[in-house]
Amino acid sequence: MAKKFKNKNGFTLIELLVIISIIGFLASAALVAFNSARMKARDARRLADMVQIQKALDLYYQDNSQYPGNTDNDCGGWDTGYYGSGDIFISPLKTAQLMNEVPGDPTSTSRCGGYRYYRYGAGSAGCPVGNGAFYVLGVLNMEGSGRPHPSSPGWSCPSRNWQNELDWVTGKFER
Repeated sequence: MAKKFKNKNGFTLIELLVIISIIGFLASAALVAFNSARMKARDARRLADMVQIQKALDLYYQDNSQYPGNTDNDCGGWDTGYYGSGDIFISPLKTAQLMNEVPGDPTSTSRCGGYRYYRYGAGSAGCPVGNGAFYVLGVLNMEGSGRPHPSSPGWSCPSRNWQNELDWVTGKFER
């Protein structure tokens, strides 16, 4: 009587398919986690950029007794900045040597996307004339949250709330 011997040296096709599907699942889960971490890192950079720009705006105000005017009127009057455009965002800050390069949004490819700045005249949007002119600075598209971003200080006047237009926004009066 002949005995059948089973070869125990290899994997069956089913076992190989199970292992490949597990590896594929783990790789896709790692990719999702990596992309989420990248989005959070870009948002952290955006917030750090906003802090640096605010400091430069304050220094500009100390030297000039007003905030920089609007230098870019392509996007509804907003001065916008994004990488690769050759456009200098809030160019007076660079001209005054308060920043070597005024940063732009790390992922924006749209002319009117990314970071935004506008200097409004006294009394604009129903704000008190006595507070003087003011600027609004913001980020149009934060990746890690919906509008508004949890860390957004917000900025509004009686007839306009910029928090409804930008994911992260702040402003300051010239008093």
